[in-house]
Amino acid sequence: MSATLRQFALLLIVALVATGCHRGAKDKNPDEGVPVEQLYQKAHNLAKKGNWAGAETSFKRLIAQYPYGPYTEQAMIEIAYDQYKAGKHDDAVSSIDRFIRTYPTHRNIAYLYYLRGLSNSNRDTIFLRRVWSLDPSRRDLSTPLQAYNDFNTVADRYPNSRYAADARARMIVLRDVFAQHELDNAMYYMRRGAWVSAAGRAHYLLETYPQSAFQYDAVAVLAEAYTQLGNQQLAADARRVLELNAPQHPWLTGDWPKYPWAVRKLNPFAGEKSAATGQRNAIMDKK
Repeated sequence: MSATLRQFALLLIVALVATGCHRGAKDKNPDEGVPVEQLYQKAHNLAKKGNWAGAETSFKRLIAQYPYGPYTEQAMIEIAYDQYKAGKHDDAVSSIDRFIRTYPTHRNIAYLYYLRGLSNSNRDTIFLRRVWSLDPSRRDLSTPLQAYNDFNTVADRYPNSRYAADARARMIVLRDVFAQHELDNAMYYMRRGAWVSAAGRAHYLLETYPQSAFQYDAVAVLAEAYTQLGNQQLAADARRVLELNAPQHPWLTGDWPKYPWAVRKLNPFAGEKSAATGQRNAIMDKK
């Protein structure tokens, strides 16, 4: 090999080494080697400023560098909360499930179930609510049902925790959502003249969700269905219940139900909007 060629090869090696060193310095994690307390405080400060994505990233770096210890456990909880606040509800539920499997007897386990309830209450709703103003009762109810179970876990297993009272309140709200879902199905059958099916749905609502905000709407469905079916005795019984307990219900004056105007059918997510008189409660999403 000639001197010139050897010189060129040497320069090439030096250049490659220099480039590698530069890249390594550029890609070096600025948090590497930082004490765990400082890492935690940095991530916590980002969360206090509402920088949920930055806080999540910093907490994950803490866990990668310090995989064990109380700071790590708290960081896992903080990650789930940051994901919830950022609207990443699927990620939050996954993080919470991972924590519960790893630390099933952790002192903050009640909070984790409560947070999972909040996340499940809001999964798959943000886009549909913003674009179509979708009523909570008209979406798939599998995640709200899971949220109900989460809140029930808090109220049942940890009745003295600081989250129990709010969990019970949210369960009541969710029960109204489930009841409204059944009422909407009953209204669907009413509009199509399927009176037996409408009455069946109304009975199910009253038996499964007693004292819901929509119980007297269900009674009105029964009154209308039995009237249309010619069962005067049952229709009179339903009317009597309304007159005694909900004398202002519009069915008694012939003003119920009122169906929506045709343009609403252009909304593919709207379903069969009922003219329910019960309080339409939205799922609470505050912390």
